Amino acid sequence: MTSTNPQRPDLTGDLTGNELLRWYWLKDELADFARSLGIRATGSKEELTQRLAAALNGVSFTEPVTQRSGNKAQLSGPLSASTVIPRGQPCSQTVRAWFIEQVGESFGFDGELRAFFADADGTQTLQDALEHYYASRDQGQKAIGSQFEYNRFTRAWYEAHPEGSREDLLEAWRDYRRRPVDERGRI
Repeated sequence: MTSTNPQRPDLTGDLTGNELLRWYWLKDELADFARSLGIRATGSKEELTQRLAAALNGVSFTEPVTQRSGNKAQLSGPLSASTVIPRGQPCSQTVRAWFIEQVGESFGFDGELRAFFADADGTQTLQDALEHYYASRDQGQKAIGSQFEYNRFTRAWYEAHPEGSREDLLEAWRDYRRRPVDERGRI
């Protein structure tokens, strides 16, 4: 990191897309800015940032195509281990309740299990999902997606400062996000 400490610019129409990309912004800030420019303010933070950067640079932005499942059928109780998971089944409260009965109150849908349900083709059962859940528990520390920058920062900071306090972490985070990307790099 260099010792220069440039100020984060205001979100105005005078900003370039490249300058927007240099800084950390909260999704709410980006959504408000998009609305002020008359640009669609929905989607993931990454998608919203790219849409804004394109608009500020005067180039077109190709919206990502979302794939929707044609099957609207969802599981409803009572469920059993032999219940077949229909294609397009979301990780619903009904399914969560079944897993809590099997695993206990500590159950939570994680990326591994959400991916299992997303890839279900109508031949897997809840027993298959439960086995997948247990098999994916001992895979060690999982990567944190780039969209969860604070979580990645927190993990890296605590690895570097195992005895650090939450207050120290938060101060380090505030310092990290005050800096442009080219001065702090990505975690």
